[in-house]
Amino acid sequence: MKQDMPVFLAIMILSLATFSAFAQTNELLSVKTSENSYEEGDTIVISGNVTAVILDTPVTLQIFHEGNLVDIAQITVAQDGKYIVRASYGANYMVETNFEYNTKLSVIETTDIFEVDAGSYGTFDVNYTVRGATVKSMIIDPEVFALIAIVETQDDGSITLDLPRESIDAKKNDSTDDSFIILIDGVEVPYKEITTDVDSRTITIEFEQGDSDIEIIGTFVVPEFGSITTLILIVGIVSIILLSSKYRIPVTKAY
Repeated sequence: MKQDMPVFLAIMILSLATFSAFAQTNELLSVKTSENSYEEGDTIVISGNVTAVILDTPVTLQIFHEGNLVDIAQITVAQDGKYIVRASYGANYMVETNFEYNTKLSVIETTDIFEVDAGSYGTFDVNYTVRGATVKSMIIDPEVFALIAIVETQDDGSITLDLPRESIDAKKNDSTDDSFIILIDGVEVPYKEITTDVDSRTITIEFEQGDSDIEIIGTFVVPEFGSITTLILIVGIVSIILLSSKYRIPVTKAY
């Protein structure tokens, strides 16, 4: 190796890659660098994609300089776990770093139905798919017209909810669909509306690891204590009428 050759660190990443002008590909394997030219001190990122995993077959990565092999590495494809990167220089200098790799398939995805307790209204079902978390509970808050999904996250992920219109919805004054307000731990976040029909609206919300309460606020949610509230209202009106009758001032007619 020439003495004036710049020292660089090559980071090898086997993942799904967006191919660039610097990529070389065939049907099974691709490889690319982050740039086509570097200066001393730059980090060279070498990335690639394997479209089909062949059992017990590693990817061999070789680096050549002017026709001479200067580095070689073998990488096992899609093997989850912790890795140690070790670099040595001469006999007396060695440093290490580490990282953890997980394939996308290792992130848990669950599809299920949650039965939401709506008090005197009864219950209603919410179909959901969650990735990177576990749904611990779903509750309603009728005071703000909200459905709250409480999750326990293991990673960054997303939740897709099929919201039945008869139980929760967001409408404008002209009865057309309005946007939901989505809060995660009190902070408003965007969402995507996947499908809409006369019976339900399906939305997807992305979250980060550590998030907990996902609040979907509309303009209508089934009353948690609907019948009881109506009964209290009727009793209240009757009480007001009785009180008015009791303290009514008699009118004296003048002849």
